[in-house]
Amino acid sequence: MVNHPILHATIKGEGTPLLILHGYFGMSDNWKTLGNQFSENFEVHLIDQRNHGRSFHNDVFNYEVLVEDLHAYIQHHQLEKIALIGHSMGGKTAMLFAVTYPELVSKLIVVDISPRKYEPHHNAILAGLNSIDFSVENSRGKVDEKLAVFVPEVGVRQFLLKNVYWKEKGQLAFRFNRAALTSKNSEVGAALPAFTHFKKETLFLKGENSAYITSKETPTIETHFPKSKIIEIKNAGHWLHAENPKQFYAEVCEFLR
Repeated sequence: MVNHPILHATIKGEGTPLLILHGYFGMSDNWKTLGNQFSENFEVHLIDQRNHGRSFHNDVFNYEVLVEDLHAYIQHHQLEKIALIGHSMGGKTAMLFAVTYPELVSKLIVVDISPRKYEPHHNAILAGLNSIDFSVENSRGKVDEKLAVFVPEVGVRQFLLKNVYWKEKGQLAFRFNRAALTSKNSEVGAALPAFTHFKKETLFLKGENSAYITSKETPTIETHFPKSKIIEIKNAGHWLHAENPKQFYAEVCEFLR
C-alpha cells in the first residue's frame, strides 16, 4: 500500500464509518442528499472510485484493483468495522471487498446488483460518450443534443451530464476516464469469484421495476451471502436510491440499527 493513490471522498458526520460506492459513470455527488441524511448518525464517506469523479485516472480497471483502492483508503483513514453500501458497479466492488476483507466490514448493503455475471450492455451509452468532441460540442446543451442521438432517455442523459465540467475557460471535459471505461467495459459485469463467502449480515435492495435482481439470482446470493435478505424498493428502477429515497433511507437505517 506504500504510495498507493488515495481515492477522493467527501466525509461528513461522526460515528460508525459508512462508506458509499457509486455505480458505473457515477460519482460521489450522486449520493450527496442521502449522504447528508446518513451523516446525522454515521461518519459518511462518499467515495469516488478510480476513473470516476475527482479520483485518479488509470488504464487498469477491474474489481481486484477497485478493492485494493478501497483497502488503501480504509487504511489511510484508519477505519475499522465499517458499514459498506455499493450501488451497481459499486455493489460489485463492495461484495468483492467484503469476501476479501471480511474483518473490516460489519454490515454490507448491495444496491440493485447480484454476484452473477452480467453481459456488457452499455454499448449505446459508450457510443454516445465517444461521439462527443468537446471542440465541437462546446456547451452542455450541445453535448446533450449529441448524446440524445444515442441515449433517448432524458434521466440517463442528465445522469451522464453531471460528469461534464469546465476543465478550463471555454474547455469542457468529462470527469470520468472515457478511454479506460470504454476499453474495460467488459470488466464491469464480472461475476463474484466462485467459493467466496461473507458470513455477516447483508442486505440486498432491488428496484421493483429493475431486472438486475430477479428470483433467479436468489440462490446465488444465498450461496455467497448466507446471512442475506432481499428487500424490494417500490416504484423504482435501477436508480432506486434516487427514485424512492424515502423507502431506501428507511430500509438502510432499519438494517444498520
